[in-house]
Amino acid sequence: MLNSCVNTSKKEAQKVTEKTIYASEVIPFFDHWKLVLGNGENAGIANNFEHKDFFYTENDANGNWVVFKAPNAGSTHGTSNNTRTELGQTKKWYPKTANDKLTATLKVMNVSTTGDARVAASHAVVVGQIHSADKHENEPLKIFYKKYPGHTKGSVFWHYEINTKGEDNSKRWDFSYAVWGDDFSVVGETEDTYPEEPKDGIALGEEFSYEIEVKDGIMNLKFTSKNHETKTFTKNLITSEYITKADIPEQTQKLFVPIGQDGVERKEAYAGEGCFFKLGAYNQTNGKSPEVNRNWCSGAETHGGDIQKQYADGNYAEVWFKTASINVSDASVSNQGYFTKNDHK
Repeated sequence: MLNSCVNTSKKEAQKVTEKTIYASEVIPFFDHWKLVLGNGENAGIANNFEHKDFFYTENDANGNWVVFKAPNAGSTHGTSNNTRTELGQTKKWYPKTANDKLTATLKVMNVSTTGDARVAASHAVVVGQIHSADKHENEPLKIFYKKYPGHTKGSVFWHYEINTKGEDNSKRWDFSYAVWGDDFSVVGETEDTYPEEPKDGIALGEEFSYEIEVKDGIMNLKFTSKNHETKTFTKNLITSEYITKADIPEQTQKLFVPIGQDGVERKEAYAGEGCFFKLGAYNQTNGKSPEVNRNWCSGAETHGGDIQKQYADGNYAEVWFKTASINVSDASVSNQGYFTKNDHK
């Protein structure tokens, strides 16, 4: 009996001393962001904050990690069809005068187990972005991870979305650049057959890092991962290379033109528009029918929006971040207008 009492007391003492480790203790940069959760809610500046369904910390042999988790379906933020648990920068900057930088080291732990294999966005999550806060609110950068069911390795690739000329943004399109593995355009021939597993791919749970720097109108990207070749890219954000129909690249002609997305970009691209960083898990797999848009509508299992059922059978995205940093230039200004516009859409 004495032993039993001692053991009970120890367990109770342990419970008392267990302390929540908040994300802001693991990566202390949350003053620069507002956090949108996988239920569409803007949680604001997430110091000393957690939400067990979407945003919390985990510990493994490599230390503490910040977890971002988003189901295939739930309430979404702004006009997107996709759920996200994602940080959005509280300031915006203008590419022409920018000197701004975001870095992160992460590992993707899960992408949706269901989705139409012919749809390029199926089984994918966006882990970092540059987003425009103005006019069309398009995205000069999205960094993706995508892995088909049954494959050991997935692909990392990034997108540039044109800043469409004129008032009609329905003809916008993305161009995809492979980092490790394939780009966005490699899809299955039928809804449940998959392409060949990518060479030099990244596995779930395998760390990689990205650096995004925008300076004087130029975006510089660097991707690193142990046992993989370091990859760098450069993109001009203030002078477009897509100002006529003849400039539309072959990849776009195959993916986007057949569904009517054949726009051109304004000559000055993203010059004059406030842009900002995003970081987290922006789940690209949704339940909308591929008949609506065969690039973005995945037709995945959503269990009617029941989050716990989606989590139980793998219909979610989960990304763990180990480190991250942000450098914000003196020329940046408040981005509150973007959140005011999008928080209640």
